[in-house]
Amino acid sequence: MAKARYTLRDFQRQFPTDDSCLEWLVGFLYPAGIPCPNCDKVTKHHKLKGRKAFSCDMCGHQAHPTAGTIFHKSSTPLTSWFYAIYLMSSTRTGVPAKQLERELGVTYKTAWRMFKQIRSMLSEDVGLLTGRVEIDDTYYGGRESNKQLSKRNPKTIGGRGKTIILGMAEQGGEIVTTIINNTDRKTMEREIVPRVHGHAQVFTDSHRGFDRLDWHFVHFRVDHEDQEYARGRVSTNAVEGFWGNFKSGTKGAYKHIDPKYLQNYLDEYTFRYNRRRSDVAMFNHFMAQVSQLDWWVPYPDPRA
Repeated sequence: MAKARYTLRDFQRQFPTDDSCLEWLVGFLYPAGIPCPNCDKVTKHHKLKGRKAFSCDMCGHQAHPTAGTIFHKSSTPLTSWFYAIYLMSSTRTGVPAKQLERELGVTYKTAWRMFKQIRSMLSEDVGLLTGRVEIDDTYYGGRESNKQLSKRNPKTIGGRGKTIILGMAEQGGEIVTTIINNTDRKTMEREIVPRVHGHAQVFTDSHRGFDRLDWHFVHFRVDHEDQEYARGRVSTNAVEGFWGNFKSGTKGAYKHIDPKYLQNYLDEYTFRYNRRRSDVAMFNHFMAQVSQLDWWVPYPDPRA
């Protein structure tokens, strides 16, 4: 598995100033040049001094590259935003907002909001899972009984203070994770069937919530209660390995994750997992998400 390295020195060389960050954004959003709606064509634009905007040389119409991105209407320097993305892309275990606060000299509120915005752009639709698909559920969080009485939440998803997460992983491929309310048969069927190709082989444990999968797929089980964890290719080891990485990573980096934000953290770990075999630097994958566009032309490697 070839993995392109993108070091801090590479980052500092490529993005030393806000202007260099803005130039990258323009190159990413407008690879063929900035189109002017007034002139109805691509025209030459010049940057407006002291602003994150460009003006058409022919009619003066202004283009704002940060509009529609996570940087929209933010007073935080672009260099700080890009560095936050670099930090998040260069770790496997997550980065706490306190670290970004210390390194950038911003407030904790600003650091937390930046990471929240970055995570919000990592949600994606990977399409139907195919081949051999492992499916498993897990519980995340602590018990309500361990909290102070005033802080207990009687409506916590899954009861007992825990949130239920469902994971579906292609063997050697991509993974999909989502939060569910319970593990009954109808819920499992409703969540799994639309995400897995009908010709896929499905591997689960012996949980009864997976019973209805027999109606839709070729379904094999491993019996954990009988100490069976693999039978040839039949196993749930890949998705269980993801649970281990997610839980150990978040436990080490964060003191607490509110259940209402848990899906954002899952999206971050899932995004990195699905690109673990890519020969493109993880930083470039993150940067490709700064807008909601359906295409991406990779920016030239700064070391080339």
